[in-house]
Amino acid sequence: MSAPTLGDFQRQVSELLLRHRSVLDILSKWDQAGASVHRTVVKAITECGCIEVHGRKQPYDQNMTLEDARKLLQSHLSGRLCEQCAEIVSEEMGKSLFYLSALCNALQVDMQKVLETEFRKCRTLGVFKMA
Repeated sequence: MSAPTLGDFQRQVSELLLRHRSVLDILSKWDQAGASVHRTVVKAITECGCIEVHGRKQPYDQNMTLEDARKLLQSHLSGRLCEQCAEIVSEEMGKSLFYLSALCNALQVDMQKVLETEFRKCRTLGVFKMA
């Protein structure tokens, strides 16, 4: 069986979502799912300890090259998610993706087109996309 596409996923979500079809319910569930992603990452740091955060000022200089910036700027994370935490974080990300898909369905937005448009913008604008 080939990997599912975003369209496949979006159609499946449309078939499965019965209880929370209101856009208001979808928005609140998507928000809740995002908060659960945040919480599982925090738990990986504070309870499991498989990853750590070492936040500090980024050594950014407007005169540095893009390659220098890529080498110097950090995520502030050290370590790697353990198998258990990675599974839980992935599960919560999946729920968030589920409700994003439900929102796309409610608004009649094609997730694949959103992805393609965003991909083209990133490719065209590069680092200026995030400015």
